[in-house]
Amino acid sequence: MTALDRCGVAAIANAVSSGTSSAVEVAENTLARLAAYDAVQPQIWISRIEPEDFLAAARAVDARLAAGETLPLAGVPYAVKDNIDVAGFETTAACPAFAYRPSGSAGVVERLEAAGAICVGKTNLDQFATGLVGTRSPYGIPRNAYNLAYVSGGSSSGSSVAVAAGLVPFALGTDTAGSGRVPAAFNHLVGFKPSKGRWSTRGLVPACRTLDCITVFTDTVADARLVDKVVASFDPADPYSKPLADAPVQPERIGVPYHSQRVWFGDSQSEYLYDRALDRLSETAQIVEIDLEPLLEAAQLLYGGPWVAERTAAIAGLLASNPDAIHETVRSVVQPGSDISAVELWNGIYRLAELKRHADGLWDTVDLLAFPTTGTTYRVAELLASPVALNSNLGRYTNFVNLLDMAAVAVPAGTRSNGTGFGITLIGPADGDRGLLAVAETYLAAADLPAAPALDLEGRMETVKLAVVGAHLKDMPLHWQLTSRDATFVGAFETAPTYRLYAMADSVPPKPALVHSYEGASIAVEVYELDVAAFGSFVVEVPAPLAIGTVTLADGTSVKGFVAEPRALTGAEDITHLGGWRAYIERLNAGN
Repeated sequence: MTALDRCGVAAIANAVSSGTSSAVEVAENTLARLAAYDAVQPQIWISRIEPEDFLAAARAVDARLAAGETLPLAGVPYAVKDNIDVAGFETTAACPAFAYRPSGSAGVVERLEAAGAICVGKTNLDQFATGLVGTRSPYGIPRNAYNLAYVSGGSSSGSSVAVAAGLVPFALGTDTAGSGRVPAAFNHLVGFKPSKGRWSTRGLVPACRTLDCITVFTDTVADARLVDKVVASFDPADPYSKPLADAPVQPERIGVPYHSQRVWFGDSQSEYLYDRALDRLSETAQIVEIDLEPLLEAAQLLYGGPWVAERTAAIAGLLASNPDAIHETVRSVVQPGSDISAVELWNGIYRLAELKRHADGLWDTVDLLAFPTTGTTYRVAELLASPVALNSNLGRYTNFVNLLDMAAVAVPAGTRSNGTGFGITLIGPADGDRGLLAVAETYLAAADLPAAPALDLEGRMETVKLAVVGAHLKDMPLHWQLTSRDATFVGAFETAPTYRLYAMADSVPPKPALVHSYEGASIAVEVYELDVAAFGSFVVEVPAPLAIGTVTLADGTSVKGFVAEPRALTGAEDITHLGGWRAYIERLNAGN
């Protein structure tokens, strides 16, 4: 697959409406993109439009424009998660035994197509929208567009990858517990989850009908706003739809979890990127720490409480008639809902009302929340080995939002060294959608993030950055252990000012010991990058009392690096004041 220029929603619509391009030209370009990416991840799709039907739909859009219609999404191709009805396509919810052919399109799809957009296909998902990972589908596992070893996020897995790979400029997903936000974070996208009832859910296969929201993935906030302008409306045929309202959002006080409640599941890069995002937000707003526990308790009601029964109700017929047709992990999550009593349900409703009253009170102290979208990410192999526990980790900062009737927009906030995206989610009160989008746009403009990395088209090589401090430095006696493993020099750096450096006694060749200390200083290091296998073989050769741990650099990032056991300091000389090993060797040589 060759790289193709990405073109956003507004750019395509403006080009087609102005005559600079045509819907047919856009369709032909899109068909080329789709065919090329099929060689990488065909499993992001469950069904797709036939090329001749796509071109016919594009010709119809061009004809409507020629007849004088104004089409805000003229010729814009888009994808739809396959739990949302689109006329002419089966709806499967990623379960072949459940599949049906709808008599018409979902309410949101009707509005998109009236505006001139063209659906190119139905995307893969965690079956019945149950999961945040993208690994629970008989149609295959959509993988992260930037590192194929990692999950795409779910349940809106295929939709997120379709946008991330540049196949379509926007795609519809859904969100009950974070399914429209987690995949956005992992794939460097904007994921807009509107307030409940802002977008019609008529024609959506329910997960939890009282909580479900249809969402959108885009490259930019402006494009998400454009889709919202087209789609947001009151739908009298949807009992959960409500009249539109746009409450103002003043981003003066931003709530974040107490530092002690920020859980990263061992992912120091996510922690660093979140802190950097908060630094940026703090330039224009007051950061206010809040207690996360009441929100976490509300979230627990979704999968650990009576709301599981709402998922059970959505597929009760299939559970009773053909339970083996349901993905094993999905069945293990949903089936226990059959045993939840009405008493348990009502007690849950009462408790949620209390928690919601607390959550509504938050808006007296903060104007919005800025949470990590997730605390970490995982490889596909890791999720397959531990499908429930790791999935739960990904929902820590997302599961409460719909239960407590909040709006949210997930936005990029940086890139991990493995190429996957880290994101933050801005969360506000119901009906604050437009204001929340404005805050998101302001944040992204100020953050000035680097462009997303190149797409992973063949399987990205896993690499590790390693800081060396002594005998492995360039031109030092053990540097060959790096060059023989094809290590790439990244650069010369300094550690954070929290280390002390010692020259170990009786070490041949002379070696230093780097020790973390809050009464330390910055120490000069060199950073090299090795593939994972080479790094593993290198670590095997590290002799005690040295070890490989995690070293924090002066810019706050963390890399693997040499550290030392306490016994390394026996008889050692403290050389911290020299600032690095080279200065110590120069002093030794001068003494000789």
